[in-house]
Amino acid sequence: MAVLNALKSPDKADLKEALRKLDCKLEDVLPELNESDGKPYYRKLLFQNDEVELLVMNWSALECAPHDHGESHGWIQVLSGVSKNTVFEARDRYLPRELFEELHEEGRLFFAPRKGVHKMKAEGGGELVTLHLYAPPITGMKVYDLEACAACVVSDDCGAWWPEEQRQRVKEIRLAYSENS
Repeated sequence: MAVLNALKSPDKADLKEALRKLDCKLEDVLPELNESDGKPYYRKLLFQNDEVELLVMNWSALECAPHDHGESHGWIQVLSGVSKNTVFEARDRYLPRELFEELHEEGRLFFAPRKGVHKMKAEGGGELVTLHLYAPPITGMKVYDLEACAACVVSDDCGAWWPEEQRQRVKEIRLAYSENS
């Protein structure tokens, strides 16, 4: 993990290059994977320091909730399967609006911008495994419940779903459907 330890305030290009240098393959992370236990994915933290964090996720058939990555940005690499990524436009205090969907196949990398809102799921019935490199480590992630017209800043140990445990709900936010509601 010397590649990751060398990163200092990495920008978008630095993170992408680091992920490429890691050259991680599915067989490298298989021992780290586990059952998702009714959640959209199981995640395992592989590396973290003050600058970056590296996680691996294996996905169930469930879709995660729309979410941002707090003040972090990073790259997602598809190690196996196909990811359906839905990107949203989010404006303060309003329900995010879906903009577009894109499919990312094995080997593909895609960028998650700071404050960008998206949701993911496995597409096509195959097993989806993804590698995520973020800077700085994610904190203050906001998860959206589109049906309840609400958002929730979640604790660092919560994934991209509405938290069941009260302790994982750092701050709940009521949203408006549009500027006219």
